[in-house]
Amino acid sequence: MADIVITEFMDEAAVARLAQVHDTLYDPTLVDDPAKLHGHLTSARALIVRNRTQVRETLLGMGPKLRVVGRLGVGLDNIDVSACKARSIKVIPATGANDLSVAEYVITTALMLLRGSYLRSAEVAAGGWPRQSMMGRELADKTIGLVGYGSIAREVAWRAHMMGMQVVAYDPYLLADHPGWQIARNVSLDAVLELSDVVSLHTPLTDATRHMIDAQALSLMKPDAILVNAARGGIVDEAALAEALKAGKLGGAALDVFETEPLTAEAGEKFKDLGNLVLTPHIAGVTDESNERVSRLIAEKVLEVLGNKA
Repeated sequence: MADIVITEFMDEAAVARLAQVHDTLYDPTLVDDPAKLHGHLTSARALIVRNRTQVRETLLGMGPKLRVVGRLGVGLDNIDVSACKARSIKVIPATGANDLSVAEYVITTALMLLRGSYLRSAEVAAGGWPRQSMMGRELADKTIGLVGYGSIAREVAWRAHMMGMQVVAYDPYLLADHPGWQIARNVSLDAVLELSDVVSLHTPLTDATRHMIDAQALSLMKPDAILVNAARGGIVDEAALAEALKAGKLGGAALDVFETEPLTAEAGEKFKDLGNLVLTPHIAGVTDESNERVSRLIAEKVLEVLGNKA
């Protein structure tokens, strides 16, 4: 029976590192087969997951020997941290390992949506030549607003600043003397929404942040502003966003995360035929490089708990 169970994709070199020391089961299909997963947990001392495996009481009850849960990412809304603590199970996120990839995603997506020239390839291939209607905007001299100003948001801020953008941010938990405020102006949430040409979300999903960006919040934004959510699904009221885009009350949006994941065809119906919307499958933090960093970090942290010698 496996000592370490990995339920979602992980860099193979990191898996091999774990397998050198402990019996390791690597099966990315386990996330979609709870019964099978439960059967493998009886002897496991470590569980490694991404964002889809729901680490709740039921699952924890199937793993009486669990000592550590490694999260291949940073969000913990799929893990009952309190329940883990009550069972003396250590929860380890890959803090910092995918900051760069998310920051690049935000900047790239903002550039693409502001420029407006990358979503009509089929029209050009068919002989259309819509130069006038595809004449977009530049990033320089625009304002980017960051809702939440943690480590990823500060990576975004630095890159936006270097590209000539003004930066404003809202984060009631970050101390006023933090060095990050040297780049970003500390303002209220409403001010971020009202002042920004690009709004990027960087908060966890909590009771306080669920549907933080609702119809009322969207109404505060500039009618040509861009919204990017690569944080957590549920922060944005998806129905309200779709309505705002259809009504021409926003310049565009990008969603990498959704209230229900994977996004079903039924849930995605509200986004149909929106030419100024980019949808990606929770991939902002996942590149070849970040997958290696995240996997390597979690492998080493898990080995610190279990012991890294045979």
